[in-house]
Amino acid sequence: MTKKQRTAEAVNRLKEKYPDALCSLQYADPFQLLVAVRLSAQCTDARVNLVTPALFERFPTMQAFAAATPEEVEPYIHSCGFFRAKAKDIVNAAKTLLTEYGGVLPKTVDELCKLPGVGRKTANLLCGDIYGQGGVVVADTHCIRISGRLGLADSKDPFKVEMQLRKLLPPEESNDFCHRLVLFGREICDARTPRCAQCPLSDICPRVGVKSN
Repeated sequence: MTKKQRTAEAVNRLKEKYPDALCSLQYADPFQLLVAVRLSAQCTDARVNLVTPALFERFPTMQAFAAATPEEVEPYIHSCGFFRAKAKDIVNAAKTLLTEYGGVLPKTVDELCKLPGVGRKTANLLCGDIYGQGGVVVADTHCIRISGRLGLADSKDPFKVEMQLRKLLPPEESNDFCHRLVLFGREICDARTPRCAQCPLSDICPRVGVKSN
């Protein structure tokens, strides 16, 4: 089985298992998603979802964040870790969007990466979830680990994995596939104790074949 064939099988099987390929972060508009993804760096999505209701009630719009100081934002996001850097990035991103982009998120990864605190993970996720483009969100341990186990990528560097997956994934499937890898990694393909006996991909997984030899 070629990489292309294995990729197609993985896309179809995970689509069947996880038909609702939704981002687990909760948000009401594109800028709130940007904020939530920034907060999720080295923090769980579950923790971010506990923090953002009060944060977005206090700062309900991009304009409200832009008018705030980082010090005003910090108490609301303290439990997410690295709160000072995150607060500064969020405030500055709001100001940059309002002054340079008319308050509208850019539609390309390269332009989004010009915003404070926005890397390729955030940019790809925004392009995929907001604009329906072929985002490949790989700055996640689940995505990188499972892509390697399936033989779809041979690096732990997020950018290299992204470029390798872009060659294999149909653009219309890539964003949802990356969301499904997160769900799959949490439920079955665990880092330490993968549940291979329950895995819908076990017969096409090179790792399982090696273990059984």
